[in-house]
Order: sequence, then C-alpha cells, then structure tokens
Amino acid sequence: MSHLPNEPEFQQAVSELVSCLENSKLFKIHPDLRRCLEVVQVPERVIQFRVVWENDKGELQLNRGYRVQFNSTLGPYKGGLRFHPTVNLSILKFLGFEQIFKNALTGLSMGGGKGGSDFDPKGKSDAEIRRFCESFMRELSRHIGPNVDVPAGDIGVGGREVGYMFGAYKKYRNAWEGVLTGKGFDFGGSYIRPEATGYGLVYYVAHMIKYASAGKESFDGKTVSVSGSGNVAQFAARKVIELGGKVVSFSDSQGTLLKEAGFTNEDIDAIADIKLKRKALTDLLEQNADLKSQTKYLKGERPWKHIKVDVALPSATQNEVDKADAEALVAGGCRFIAEGSNMGCDLDAIAVFESSRLDTKLTNGGCWYGPGKASNCGGVAVSGLEMAQNSQRIHWTPEEVDKKLGDIMKNCFENCVETAVEYADESVEYRTNKHTTGHFPSLVQGANIAGFAKVANAMHDLGDWW
Repeated sequence: MSHLPNEPEFQQAVSELVSCLENSKLFKIHPDLRRCLEVVQVPERVIQFRVVWENDKGELQLNRGYRVQFNSTLGPYKGGLRFHPTVNLSILKFLGFEQIFKNALTGLSMGGGKGGSDFDPKGKSDAEIRRFCESFMRELSRHIGPNVDVPAGDIGVGGREVGYMFGAYKKYRNAWEGVLTGKGFDFGGSYIRPEATGYGLVYYVAHMIKYASAGKESFDGKTVSVSGSGNVAQFAARKVIELGGKVVSFSDSQGTLLKEAGFTNEDIDAIADIKLKRKALTDLLEQNADLKSQTKYLKGERPWKHIKVDVALPSATQNEVDKADAEALVAGGCRFIAEGSNMGCDLDAIAVFESSRLDTKLTNGGCWYGPGKASNCGGVAVSGLEMAQNSQRIHWTPEEVDKKLGDIMKNCFENCVETAVEYADESVEYRTNKHTTGHFPSLVQGANIAGFAKVANAMHDLGDWW
C-alpha cells in the first residue's frame, strides 16, 4: 500500500485486514486466496462531484460530493453517507472497504460502499440543509438505485437528511424506490432501524460475555463505559440499562461526561434532545442543574482512563482508542471492548487487547476485543431488512425486526468464533462454551477471515480473479 501515501485511514484498514490474514493459517490452507488481496483493495468505482447550493443569504456555496462503490460481489453497494467537514476520499475508502466485510458478516445480500460530502450540517437552517441535499442528490441519483447502490445515513446524516434526499430522488427519477435506508416509517422505513447499531452492538457483546463465562454471566451488574453521544451511543446505553448494566459515561468532540451512579433513561432523553439540536454536552449541563450536580465533566478528555469498567463501547468515531487508552482499560480490569464506531481502536490499541487476550498473568482473561466490522454490523443488517420490506411493500412488526437482528448478531458472533478457532494457532488452548480455561479466540481474526473468504470465493466464482 506504499503507493497510497496520502490515504492513511485507508492504509490502516487494509493493513489490519492483511495482518490478520497473514498471521493466520488461511493462506497456508488456501494459498490461491492470496491473489484476491490486491484486487479487493481497489474500488470498482469512485464517483466525485461538485455540489453547488445557495445559503439563506442567497450566496453561492460549494462542496465536494463522493460515492465509493467498492464491491458489488454479494449484492448492491450498501453503506452510509457522511456529511462532515473532515470527509475525504481516504476516510470514505476506509469506510467502504470495511463495509464490504461487515456486510458479508450479516449473511445478507449486500455489497460494500460509502459516500458523503465535506458539507457541515452544524449551524445550518433546515432550508439550507434541504437545498444542499437536493443538489447533492441531483448528481448522486444518476449512480444509485435499489438494485445498484442503496445508501443510508451516517455521521451528519439523520432522518431529516435522508428524508430530503429521498424526496429529491423521487422527483428526479419519477419513481418510488427503496433507494435509501433509514427512511421515515411512513415512507418505507423500518422499525428498529434507528436503534439497530446500538442494540446490535450490545447483543454482540452479550454473546461475548456469555461465551467467556460459559453461560454464567450477562450484562446484569456490569459497569459500562460508552463514548460518543449520538444515535449509536444512546441506543447502546438504553439496551445496556434494559439488560441490567450501568452506563457511566458519554462523550462528544469537546469532552467526557461521567456519572458513577449510572445514567438513567431520563438522562439519555436529555442527551438525545440536546444532540438533536446539534449542541454539545456542555450546553446540556448549563440547562440541567440536577445532572450537572451528579456528574463530572472532563474537558478535552475521552472516558477510557478515568473510570474502571467491565465493558467499553467506543461509539464515536475512528481511532478514538489509542495504545495508552487500551493499556489503561486492561490495567483497570476491563474484560470486554467492542466497537460501535468504525475502526474505533487504532492498530496499537488492538495489539494491546490481542496481547492481553493471551497474557496468562491476567486472571480475568484479558480484555476481549470485538472489531467494528462484526460488532456494529447490526445497523446495516436492519438496513438490509428495510430493503427486503421495501421490495415486498410491507412492514414487519418491531418484534419481528428485533428478533431477526438478534439472530443476525448471534450468527455473526458464532461465525467469528468458529472461524478464529479453525484458522488459529493449534498450540493455543481456547475457551469454549463448555469450559472457561484457555484463551479467548481472536474475534478480529475471525471476523476478517470469515468476511474476506466469503467475498474472495464469490469474486473467484464471478471471474474477478483467477
């Protein structure tokens, strides 16, 4: 990847995958699969375009729009749209690359893609956001469709933005098609879609806890640290509370809010309200004296070094857990970490967690790491279920969707474990559901191998490599 010096995020994502594959038995057992590595790293198509729109003062505004259609082997390109000033091709390529294997792990028929713009919705009026979305979709609508590419929301793209873009697509194409997911329920959305990533994350970790304890433990009584304060963090926290756990942190780009007694659902309602207005946690504290008196605010800090927890759920953005954070979590006795954000842990942090997993001095088994391509695949899984409902012109009940989500996360976890053990070092004894001796299987290795092998074998059968 030395030919991509200006794409550090993408290089990191590729390096993590390649390292996992090279350090397993995959290429010893299936040496021909190595030939796919170079092919799968190159997107099938990269679309870049200008987005010209008008602000409320009538002034011309210019942004860059992107869609990386990375891999359509398993189905239509599927992945979110991100509106944020930091958006660039490196970030979108890393997200699209991860999306290929994440979507493969859901077991649904979806390829991988990602897109967005360097547009910043913060501080913009509804009318400005609508005009931007209409201009953005004017070009994007040429390249997407229900059987071609089905985008969704991501950072900076919520229900409002999806609604504006869906309305624009419908006008430009004169067609009602399930071309976006995360839509409002009245125009084709699915129950549980807003909750799906956070719920799925907690379901995945619940299986980690159950497996590690041979069925003797659950979230009940566990102390949990969550980063971020957006959709994923909020719904992950609500599900943890429902399962008997205690959530002690939220964060945003300005700092971390700690509550040792545990946040309540009412606290999360207040956080959701402030975030809907695109304000900071500090604004919440100014408006809520009771919460201010019960919490500690750490300006410019992330939560990982400041409170001892059983479970850590990074749910903000990429590379939010570094080596020092990882070492602090392990030293503090954290037993499980799983990413609600994409590539939430950097490579050095992952190395710390993987090392702790094999450290015989750690009587708790170390800190077991769940990679985002597996642990946060619940969001895109329910997007896939939304696509299925749109195709049939029906709505499933919340209970039906939640049951399907739970099954998908269970199958994903079991696939990761079984693949990790199959292709791992035979000299290492691994824990199983029947006993608690030995080491945890590497979920990052299992996820990468399972996702890559599925895509690579299908690409071979389609003649994309030979």
